[in-house]
Amino acid sequence: MQKKGSATIYDVANRVGVSLATVSRVVNGNSNVRDSTKRKVLDAIEELGYHPNAVARGLASKKTTTIGVVMPDMTDMYYSELARGIDDVANMYHYDVLLTNTDEDPVRETMAINNLASKQVDGIIFMGNELDREVLNKITSADAPVVLAGSVDAEGRLPSVNINYVDAVDEAVTMMIKNGHERVALVTGPMSHAINKLHRLEGYKSALEKANIPYDESLLFVAHQDYDAGLKIAEKILDSSANAVVAYDDEVALGIMNYMIDQGKNIPEDFEIITANNTKFAIVTRPQLTSIRQPKYDIGAVSMRMLTKLMNNEMIDETQVQLPHTIERRGTTIN
Repeated sequence: MQKKGSATIYDVANRVGVSLATVSRVVNGNSNVRDSTKRKVLDAIEELGYHPNAVARGLASKKTTTIGVVMPDMTDMYYSELARGIDDVANMYHYDVLLTNTDEDPVRETMAINNLASKQVDGIIFMGNELDREVLNKITSADAPVVLAGSVDAEGRLPSVNINYVDAVDEAVTMMIKNGHERVALVTGPMSHAINKLHRLEGYKSALEKANIPYDESLLFVAHQDYDAGLKIAEKILDSSANAVVAYDDEVALGIMNYMIDQGKNIPEDFEIITANNTKFAIVTRPQLTSIRQPKYDIGAVSMRMLTKLMNNEMIDETQVQLPHTIERRGTTIN
């Protein structure tokens, strides 16, 4: 007796008395099969426990029904929430997801793109704060469509889904200024990254200009994306005489807040903080962090939906999608 789970396409064809091509058409969803035959094939597949080989199906249909996701840090809450949106929509459209972690290292990002391409994925979603030139060249030469999720392509060559980072930082800094602060610090990632230099910094400068406050480079700080970096940069922020800060990452903001509290500062009476990612870190703290709310799940979901259209050669009305943001007012700001 045929062992269930080890059946092949030949076993299914023999059980039903049809050709291998007919079984293949049923497996691949081809409508050119009579309903009665389709039902018999599906019943045989269920009875025998046949599991079609995805690679073999891909060779026949030129599709693997697999997409690759390149992530800087799988443990980071911001990227994991984006990935959840991607995965849910991928499942809806019957795609499997391959996740790769790169630690935002351009060498590893290039390797990840190469590995995914070798697996003949149907499409790729790329996350990260910066597209290194070599990585961008590798992506654009990949034989698969690519969508950026929460990532910025300075020249707009690749489809992407984001919020308007200029407007978001502008709104946050303007809120601080209205609360009476003229020395508002900005903490970002490296200025070599387009998302910081061309978006976050421009939003910061725009808010200052509207308030007739001169830009002071001594209030601009660069920190790595983690809690310890926030603790380290906080001392410099305090020395700059800033009494408010907008930080690009929740862990960084949390490090800044705890340092200020350790120095005897009352939050928000003595020092106000707005963070940018609105992950769970923003609400498990006391006081809770006021934050720019990015629709992280939606960014992931919309990027995956865009990728499905590209993979199916469907028309796309807008390739540079910007979703709305809000500011969640909590305990680290007065208003």
